[in-house]
Amino acid sequence: MSSLSSAAAQHHHYRRQGGGGSGLVPLAALIKEEARTERRACAGGNRICARDEDAGRAGPGEAAEGTRQRPLLRYGCAAQSKKGEDFFLLRTDCSRPSTSASSSAALPHPTFAVFAVLDGHNGNAAAIYTRDNLLNHVLSAMPRGLSREEWLQALPRALVAGFVKTDKEFQSKGQTSGTTATFVIIDGWTITVASVGDSRCILDAQGGAVSLLTVDHRLEENVEERERVTASGGEVGRLSVIGGAEIGPLRCWPGGLCLSRSIGDIDVGEFIVPVPYVKQVKLSNAGGRLIIASDGIWDALPSEAAAKSCRGLPAELAAKQVVKEALRTRGLKDDTTCIVVDIIPPGQKIRPPSPPKKMNKLKSLIFKKKANDPSQKLTKQHSVVGIVEEIFEEGSAMLSERLGHDSNSGRTSSILFTCAICQVDLEPSEGISVHAGSIFSSSSKPWEGPFLCSDCRDKKDAMEGKRPSGVKVL
Repeated sequence: MSSLSSAAAQHHHYRRQGGGGSGLVPLAALIKEEARTERRACAGGNRICARDEDAGRAGPGEAAEGTRQRPLLRYGCAAQSKKGEDFFLLRTDCSRPSTSASSSAALPHPTFAVFAVLDGHNGNAAAIYTRDNLLNHVLSAMPRGLSREEWLQALPRALVAGFVKTDKEFQSKGQTSGTTATFVIIDGWTITVASVGDSRCILDAQGGAVSLLTVDHRLEENVEERERVTASGGEVGRLSVIGGAEIGPLRCWPGGLCLSRSIGDIDVGEFIVPVPYVKQVKLSNAGGRLIIASDGIWDALPSEAAAKSCRGLPAELAAKQVVKEALRTRGLKDDTTCIVVDIIPPGQKIRPPSPPKKMNKLKSLIFKKKANDPSQKLTKQHSVVGIVEEIFEEGSAMLSERLGHDSNSGRTSSILFTCAICQVDLEPSEGISVHAGSIFSSSSKPWEGPFLCSDCRDKKDAMEGKRPSGVKVL
């Protein structure tokens, strides 16, 4: 078992009988215990919650990511537990297959880093299952033999498939818990974020500009999600009490969930979907800082305040400071988890402090829109210093829009009859196009891939409100 899995297992094991917040060992204490174990196991003495890493080792032929050296990562994690339903993932050694024909088995495979925050509700089973399985499901949806550029281009679609597969498999267990998921992949200077729910990831770029890399899927604030849920057959309203008064945030009924997207939650209807919002950006040579946290942070601190509270601190202290500031502002009313990741230019050991913002810099000067079309190639030119290049952004809940088309890709011929979500092999007569049934779309081509198995097609139709979950078409 990995040290991270061990820490999570201890967190689950140390939930004491008797209920209440006081019956829980703070997750931060377990992290410290795991850090001591990690120091004993590693000659270098690096802690699991504070490490210097390459932002993914480069493979043969891509050592400089074009002309730039890959950055270093410095990260830290801090948490305080109230319910025992927050979990996280810290991985800096994830490998993708080498793509160079001249590479040998002795050479290191290119790597990338993964950081995730999972905020469970109605129990912790969905959060634990997602932590343990989501990465593998995303990687299983990636085509083989891709160059690094093609691999990054394919990530948004693979993330959608991985989220939906994780949800489908967890729901098959019959457990009623659910979880948010904010899942961050860092490959060199490129950051790809996929999220459902209200755990958030922000980018504090050099120059002091703070930008959201996620969208909160809360029914109270997100008008588009309210409209989607009601159009799919859900009912949105507040909790009614005796006398007819309505209290609390907007919720989806049945079930009473205040989120419109999550993993799990089999008891609240399929219109609560696991299809993530995905955003991909490329940093300039100046680097930046990511803050990934559960709503225990964001209910207490606005994004700008969280970023400002920890500027000038190294990542491991910054994570602690954000949690401390949230607790000072609101108290421990919910599980509170924060990961800080510094993406540091090579040759520097710590992230230089951001200078104070001058006047109010327009976001158009900070973000340069690159492309919303996932089929468009990544640029080979690099961002100038001080610019964050936006490569991809998509938040639609429609699988036909998120999984795209396979007809023009020569690589897909060998996997033409593999379900795009669960990756099971299909006979030619079994595959159902993800575009079939979109009769109102002028671009509908039901003979084109990607294809779904019958179970995944049923899930797709249920999520889109075309029929109740579990109802089969004969």
